[in-house]
Amino acid sequence: MTAPLRRVFVRRPGGVERWREFGWRAEPDPIRIVDEHEGFVEALEGAGVEVVVGEPLDSALDAIYVHDPAAVTSSGVVLLRPGKELRQVEVDAIERDLTAAGIDVIARLEAPATAEGGDMLWLDDHTLVVGRGYRTNDAGIDAFRRALPDVDVLAVDLPHYHGRDEVMHMLSLVSPLADDLVVVYLPLMPVRLVELLEERGVAFVEVPDEEFGSMACNVLALGPRRALTLDGNPETRRRLEAAGVEVLVYAGDELSRKWDGGPTCLTRPLSRAPK
Repeated sequence: MTAPLRRVFVRRPGGVERWREFGWRAEPDPIRIVDEHEGFVEALEGAGVEVVVGEPLDSALDAIYVHDPAAVTSSGVVLLRPGKELRQVEVDAIERDLTAAGIDVIARLEAPATAEGGDMLWLDDHTLVVGRGYRTNDAGIDAFRRALPDVDVLAVDLPHYHGRDEVMHMLSLVSPLADDLVVVYLPLMPVRLVELLEERGVAFVEVPDEEFGSMACNVLALGPRRALTLDGNPETRRRLEAAGVEVLVYAGDELSRKWDGGPTCLTRPLSRAPK
């Protein structure tokens, strides 16, 4: 998850008139959200990343957060089944898009399994930590183990926090920056995950309480110690740079702040350079 990012999939915004139905905090401006998304794509391309852009999905406003409905592995795509029912229409759409991009589908989760990409953290090529929460259930974790029999899939419990309607993915709490560095919000981290990272000698850049709610933990690694973040969160940025991380930013008042979708949520990495 931290090797140099080479190719990524994103989706243009659509369906903004359904913002209340999808639980957004405020109505996104239909022009500004498109402009911000174009700026986001430009930031990725400026960092040397090939960006595959999907068309809007007007039936699902959350479809811009393409990290969740599919998981791209070294063997191909595992199509997931979002725990938010309104998002389940995204799976067929991303299947078409990723197939057109030349990525093979190797498995698809079916009911009662639910799983979202935001609950998945690869520790290395053969070890995947999955957060068990309200969006990813036990059946989803078991299905993922069957889909990837050569991968050690470890489950950790996520906190209740504000309940079922809150977006609490595991990657809301931790983002990898390098093999030996992550950015974390420790007060809500699963104990087992903290221990796993410590056992591997991984250092922590801690997000302060006042910046957790503004997605300071949601960071996309463009390469080792090179990160794309939502503009703002100055103390977290200072701490990242003190840890030797090059920080790039994008504007996301409409795209990110009116819901909980940072740069990781907005991207589905398709390929990274081999280490």
